[in-house]
Amino acid sequence: HLFLAGSIILLAGVGIVKFGGIETNNSPVQAQTKATPLPVKTTKIQLATNYQTAQSYTGEVVANRTSEVGFEGGGKLVEILVDEGDRVSKGKVLAKLDTANLEAQRRSLVAQKAQAEARLVELKNGARREQISAAKASVRDLEKQLKLERIKRDRRKFLYKEGAISKEQFDEFAFNSQALAERLNNARSSLEELQNGTRYEQKAAQQAVVDQLSAEVTNLDITIAKSTLKAPFSGTVGQRSVDEGTVVNAGTSIIRLVEDSNPEVKIGVPINVARKLVSGSQKELEIGGKNYSARVKSILPEVDAATRTRTVILRLQSSARVSPREIARFKITQNVAIEGYWLPITALVKGERGMWSSYAVIKNKENPNSYQVERRLVEVLETNGKRVLVRGTIQAGDTIVTEGTQRLVPGQLVSKLNGE
Repeated sequence: HLFLAGSIILLAGVGIVKFGGIETNNSPVQAQTKATPLPVKTTKIQLATNYQTAQSYTGEVVANRTSEVGFEGGGKLVEILVDEGDRVSKGKVLAKLDTANLEAQRRSLVAQKAQAEARLVELKNGARREQISAAKASVRDLEKQLKLERIKRDRRKFLYKEGAISKEQFDEFAFNSQALAERLNNARSSLEELQNGTRYEQKAAQQAVVDQLSAEVTNLDITIAKSTLKAPFSGTVGQRSVDEGTVVNAGTSIIRLVEDSNPEVKIGVPINVARKLVSGSQKELEIGGKNYSARVKSILPEVDAATRTRTVILRLQSSARVSPREIARFKITQNVAIEGYWLPITALVKGERGMWSSYAVIKNKENPNSYQVERRLVEVLETNGKRVLVRGTIQAGDTIVTEGTQRLVPGQLVSKLNGE
């Protein structure tokens, strides 16, 4: 401020010298200037304590979801049911793989499962009456044979003691009796098992076989189902990467699907601007020369290391017809608290070293009924169209020349066309 005040004193001094030159040198031009005041347009300035400024930030439209859709398993591609640009709904079939081998494997597993289930039913139902009757008959027959064989053995024992037969002959009959006794015990055990039913362990083991085959069939059904590619969400086919007949690997992109409903816009804004935004508030965006209403969905917490900005995500209305990667502009109006004076841009006079000034109209000291101009140094704070906000050696209530500044010199006599 001291520098500015000194400059004003200096300029005022220069003006006095020049004006004094008119008195002493009696220059024809200056004398004419003094004699004929130059008409100028003026305005009386008022102090402004704040102003609004609009900043524009650029981002782009992004799709909510973009997916490179492919099969989880590999195989031969036999059918593609959509083309680029087609709109599809969630669950629509997009493409199919050859499943002939898988279907054959499934039929084989289904047959094995049916066989295992039949065996399980048999174990659960137990033996039939015919089997039990046959087992009982077998036991009775063996009992009779053993009884007869024991009678024979007892007779042979007497003969052996009398010396009528040899020891080997007697042992042969004794062995036959023992063998029949063992066969009878086995028959009785089998009959008891049939009468008691199948053991729990056998039924549990057969149930496990059935369950295992069921799991294999289910797993194969899942594999067959995954050989049909369906749209994971509603959207538009952005690209078709392969054609029918191609043998694709697991994960190979078949179709790029772009969700184009409720598009979003991502824009980086300065940190101080991001702090003033409120989630859920309504804002306006310019996309492709049109204005769209958008809602602030979220503000990402991290600061971009390159741009030192935070990303704001705005969701457009579902009716907005925009395309991903379109340029979007976000205008934000901010209230800046600063003191200054609004002037027409035509009131500025460019000086040396980039300095700016304006002319103030003051009373002529020698002739109070006339006016003269005085240079005032100013600093430009903000430009808004044809207006500028300045501060400097001007004060509230000053009358400033707004047009014709290029014809003026400090100390020149003027007449006001408007203003005070």
